[in-house]
Amino acid sequence: MFAQFIPGKPVTIHPAVESKAVVRGAMKGPGAGLGKTAPALPPHAGSARPAGERSARTPPPPPPIPTAPEVAADAAAIEQTDAGTRPALAVLESFDGLGAGFTARAVPNGDAAPAAGAEAVTRSAGRGGIDLSLAVGPDHIFEIVNGNMAVFTKKGRRYPASGKLLYGPVPNNTVFAGFGDRCSTNNNSDSVVRYDQLAKRWLIVVPVFRAPYAICYAVSATADPLGQYYRYEFARPLFPDYPRPAVWPDGYYLPTSTSDDPVPEVVTQKHDCIAERARMLKGLAATEQCVVIDGAVFMLNSDVTGKRKPPAGAPNIMMSTGGTQLLKRFEDDGIYFYKVHVDWSDPARTTISPPQKIAVAPYHYLCDGQLSNCVPQPGTDRRLDSQGDKLIQGLMYRNFGGHEALVVDHSVATAAHGGGVRWYEFRLDAERNPVLYQQGSYAPGGFFRWLGSIAMDRAGNIAVGYSFGGDPNFPGQRFAARRNDDPKGKLTFHESVLAKGQASQASLRWEDYTNIALDPSDDCTFWFVGNYLQSGAASSTTRIGSFKVPGCR
Repeated sequence: MFAQFIPGKPVTIHPAVESKAVVRGAMKGPGAGLGKTAPALPPHAGSARPAGERSARTPPPPPPIPTAPEVAADAAAIEQTDAGTRPALAVLESFDGLGAGFTARAVPNGDAAPAAGAEAVTRSAGRGGIDLSLAVGPDHIFEIVNGNMAVFTKKGRRYPASGKLLYGPVPNNTVFAGFGDRCSTNNNSDSVVRYDQLAKRWLIVVPVFRAPYAICYAVSATADPLGQYYRYEFARPLFPDYPRPAVWPDGYYLPTSTSDDPVPEVVTQKHDCIAERARMLKGLAATEQCVVIDGAVFMLNSDVTGKRKPPAGAPNIMMSTGGTQLLKRFEDDGIYFYKVHVDWSDPARTTISPPQKIAVAPYHYLCDGQLSNCVPQPGTDRRLDSQGDKLIQGLMYRNFGGHEALVVDHSVATAAHGGGVRWYEFRLDAERNPVLYQQGSYAPGGFFRWLGSIAMDRAGNIAVGYSFGGDPNFPGQRFAARRNDDPKGKLTFHESVLAKGQASQASLRWEDYTNIALDPSDDCTFWFVGNYLQSGAASSTTRIGSFKVPGCR
């Protein structure tokens, strides 16, 4: 059954078009390596999205509070309203990352007098953020928050402890120093870092939001995140908002949002682009193919976790929620999937199938979607945003040999008028169509759990990290998990606290996105990052932590 998200406007999938590659300066850099490169100076006004700056300004009056919906009986039936009975998982390691109060600095000549304007880099990294991205390699932890990046140690064969700052904070465009018309001069939020476990490389994606638009890719030349990168700049005719890179053997897949303005003759519009991973890993000239999709909603491409690849030639599965927030359609009873096939020899043969529906329990977007004043906090009328209209990164894929699985989650309204994390496991059938295997809405106690991120370890155990709040609780971070053989739809380990909130936030935006990552050293340890406010703080700090389900090895 093909999907249609906007009444009277069927989904239109346009032919793939190659992006224009822009090559200016050395493709390999920056200089002798990222860790040897001084931070780029703060960008000129307007180059970064202003959202991350709002916490430092006087916020506008809170918008109206959305009316909590009555949840359908079928939705209430899959809610997990009691915490799991297994003991809470221990937090193995935990430290504060970028955000309010972060004053450390580790850059070349960091003890010397900084270049004019460079002190603003540290001050910027010490403000709260809404765009959180985390990647973990064998020896390093790489964090991006808003317009800044930093690299920390990870305990293991090379370092005795986790959380020591090795490099940063520096503006995201530091990795593109001396390259590109726009990548080297624009520093934007919404930047994302990934560890490509299949190739043992690091991927950094930085969008350019000032016209003329562009997407900037940096792929590490070695396994060292502080070494040199192969840099690529691709021109984009459309605004590249909310990029979510995913690793697949035949490409780096990057869905973005280009238009959210359903006026006559214009529909909601999304972009799915694929960069030529095989050539980028070698530092060769590469291409990017983009497909415009009219009438769709926010999408995620499947992202390989672990070392076992999908079968050769397998299409990438792309998914989205249903509904359309801008038309006030906040409910649906399906998750929708596309099959994406890229052909590097002939873009005319690159295809994306029409979206098809997978029937799931009904859901209503938490807070009626994004940019809404919804999650309550103690001592303030200001409520927090939930991003409830979209799947939150990532759509994680695993090949177990005997079966292939996908896991993903989003934020939903609950029967107790709170918020819960709706999570799914899908398995691929013989035609490579995803089929629902299990689902659940995690919502103990009637509070708010939202903006989750889900992952599956090598044993098939599932973990979900998420924000937790709701008066009288300050917003913070928690996680819960299940064993592979536990009853379906249940997170059986009692939730654990990663970061206990100590204050309320004065601004509406909260994270926008976060992510959970698997440690490639054992493919069992989960790493998660999320926001919380320290006592007396005006804006948020990130907390990075790890945990593991017993028995995975």
